[in-house]
Amino acid sequence: MKGPSLGVRFIALTVLSIALMVVDARFEALKPLRSHLGMLLTPLYYVADLPVRAWDTLYLQLTSRADLIAENERLRAEALLAKRKLQKLAALTEQNVRLRELLNSSELLDEKVLVAELIGIDPNAFSQRILIDKGERDGVFLGQPVLDATGLMGQVVEVMPFTSRVLLITDVSHSLPVQVNRNGLRAIASGTGSSEWLELRHVSDTADIRVDDIIVSSGLGQRFPAGYPVGRVTYVNRDSSQPFAEVRVEPTAQLNRSRYLLLVFSPESAYGDVFPSLSLEGDDELTEEAQEQPAAEAQQPADTRTEEPTDAQ
Repeated sequence: MKGPSLGVRFIALTVLSIALMVVDARFEALKPLRSHLGMLLTPLYYVADLPVRAWDTLYLQLTSRADLIAENERLRAEALLAKRKLQKLAALTEQNVRLRELLNSSELLDEKVLVAELIGIDPNAFSQRILIDKGERDGVFLGQPVLDATGLMGQVVEVMPFTSRVLLITDVSHSLPVQVNRNGLRAIASGTGSSEWLELRHVSDTADIRVDDIIVSSGLGQRFPAGYPVGRVTYVNRDSSQPFAEVRVEPTAQLNRSRYLLLVFSPESAYGDVFPSLSLEGDDELTEEAQEQPAAEAQQPADTRTEEPTDAQ
């Protein structure tokens, strides 16, 4: 038996659908049925959406990993830059401290000074010499005293146009006249080849010298001006069988650590009455008076320069 045609079936289903939509919109009779149908279709929704969610999850993980790697590299680079800046800041801070120490120490000196920087150390283990960045063009001369912020370091032994070599007071070939600051006892401080201590020679076994006495330059020999700190007595050994006592002195200057030094210009350092007018900023220009004053006038006898006219008397 032949049923209704396809067109009739379509019209019937369309009318039924419209009727169900009107009943569902107007009344609540179909709400329980819709709820049950939704619960039954939920697994189908989950399965249908599974490929999309899997793709989104994979894309998010890949993107997050790439972002984390890039951010990690960026933070690592920033950390390295910050560490470099921190190290430079620490070096600048230490340099500032050293320069301030030099400035403070130079205020105690009556002589004119020039700040120099250490640029090299003699590789010879048996020689105590350093190289500084000031030379003949800066007015440096042979025998010029060199000190740091805490004490006497040595003297210039070689002058080149732009650099100079300094012989430290601890070199075995170096000796300088000193005296005990407490009582004026004079002696000779000689280098031992070690930067840790000096030796006082020709100190009588009965001499008044004690541990912790401060040793300063005596000014004898007209090489080093008097009163510069040289060291502190750390060891005194008196042997009745020996004519002289064994005395060791720890240098006051930081021979192994100082980077910035002071070059001293003074008449007492055998340079004469004319020397460059140098400031702490490193001004290496000679004053007009020093440039124009002839050498003959500098060597003129003192009585000729100070003679007064007879009318003034």
